[in-house]
Amino acid sequence: PPPSTLLITGPNMAGKSTYIRQTALVTLLAQIGSFVPASRATIGIADRLFARVGASDELSRGQSTFMVEMTETARILNTATRRSLVVLDEIGRGTSTYDGLSLAWAIAECLHNDIGCRALFATHYHELTDLADQLDGVANRSVAVREHGGDVVFLHQIVDGPADKSYGIHVARLAGVPRGVNERAEEVLRQLERQHHGHEGAPAPHFQPTNAGGSLQLRLFDAYEHPVMDKLRRLDTDQLTPLDALLKIREWQQSLQH
Repeated sequence: PPPSTLLITGPNMAGKSTYIRQTALVTLLAQIGSFVPASRATIGIADRLFARVGASDELSRGQSTFMVEMTETARILNTATRRSLVVLDEIGRGTSTYDGLSLAWAIAECLHNDIGCRALFATHYHELTDLADQLDGVANRSVAVREHGGDVVFLHQIVDGPADKSYGIHVARLAGVPRGVNERAEEVLRQLERQHHGHEGAPAPHFQPTNAGGSLQLRLFDAYEHPVMDKLRRLDTDQLTPLDALLKIREWQQSLQH
């Protein structure tokens, strides 16, 4: 039988969220008797459609972004049936890495084992892809990319298997983050990968400063220590979600422009 749960991995901006939302919309269109954007489609009946996508807080209710995310997820887990279709986008990103991964793992297991519904689960937690080896009804899909000349081309195609990278630094470059910050991020990433910085609560790895000079951006790395450099050194990557990382990069970019 086809898998009931698909784990969708891939780079930022590659189309994971668009793909899972599209699937929900196509199911809705089919059930109201409308045309669907396909030459041929076989779509099972769903008694309910559930979507946990986007990120926003509820100031009027005093709820943080993560609280809103968990409240909506709880409603899904308590209400969905075996005939439901559930789409989840980046569950667990609003808290620490290991808390978020643990929640995402348990939620995926609940959808598969306890509820048994059809589910599309977009995530950046690559560890979550191991579920496909443990549960018969779980399969990995990813959004295809192609690396060419140091650049990444998003192919906007869903393929079998998990993604091997997130290409977050490449997306930051596309967003206009200063070259110096991107180069430093790549250097820090290489050091983190070498050191396999793992468990939460451990001291942050020591990053050797680079030698450079000249432009304003490269002052991050010469004898004068720019305040952004100090912020980067103090940053706890285990507590950082992809969205938080982009917000931090934007904050540093604005401070460098002043």
